Amino acid sequence: MAMNFTWLRTFHAVAAHRGFTAAARALGIGQPTVTTQIKELERAYGVELFKRNGHRVELTDAAAGLFALSKRIMSLRDEADELLSGHGVLHTGHLRLAAVGPFHAMEILAAFKREHPRVSVSVALGNSERTLKHVLELEADVAILAQAVDDPRVRAVPYREHRVVAFVNRQHRWFRRRNITLAELASQPLVLREQGSTTRRALEQALARQGLKAQPVFEIGSREGVWKAVEQGLGISVVADFEFVAHPNLRALEIADAEIRTEYKIICLRERASSPKISAFIKVAEILRGSSRE
Repeated sequence: MAMNFTWLRTFHAVAAHRGFTAAARALGIGQPTVTTQIKELERAYGVELFKRNGHRVELTDAAAGLFALSKRIMSLRDEADELLSGHGVLHTGHLRLAAVGPFHAMEILAAFKREHPRVSVSVALGNSERTLKHVLELEADVAILAQAVDDPRVRAVPYREHRVVAFVNRQHRWFRRRNITLAELASQPLVLREQGSTTRRALEQALARQGLKAQPVFEIGSREGVWKAVEQGLGISVVADFEFVAHPNLRALEIADAEIRTEYKIICLRERASSPKISAFIKVAEILRGSSRE
């Protein structure tokens, strides 16, 4: 039996929106039609796809597997439409970007929008693990990541490399210093991002090479939270040098006896690298990378 594409499209909408009413609204059809098509799909294959939970629906194991496939199918359908609509040239569309922070994301997006003003963009921010997951699960088209990716499904293009520095608040006894050692850093209460943060991983690897271990007193899931905690004297922290913004109550300190670096990359799924919007984004990033070296 060949899969009915209308059924698949309706299933995808229900799974994506976690509800029949929301799916009907997204598809521009009546909710009874959505219900009928899902029942026909379930009956045709003898499976249960959804379980109702109040106004939301939960995916069964069969639905979860089908949803992973439908995301790929719908993404390829959209890319085919973009390709043919512009004859291979990017004119319109929507780019979904995932990034580990706003700094590089905004730099590239500013240049991208100058080249492609009619392409809309949405941005999801998170740590490196979540950012990679967005790409692998087709929740993002392209991503800016600060870690090496050992996955044959992923294409990675180098973008920028940065040193990691420590920073302290004005009341800290090191505020007037220019640098510290890694051992000194390890002796302090640290405010760090959550597990999965590339900067944290780079620091912990550097400490381990010297037989040292971090002493985190706080784990905070946002850069803003980390900065505020350090400013309030709850500990010290580390950050990529380009992310440190001059502040009267904070001071950046070089780590004198260790070279701790993070390398930022542009990543996408290999199978989607030829997508006009993805290749256009990567081209812009490569131009910016080249100009920074001149």
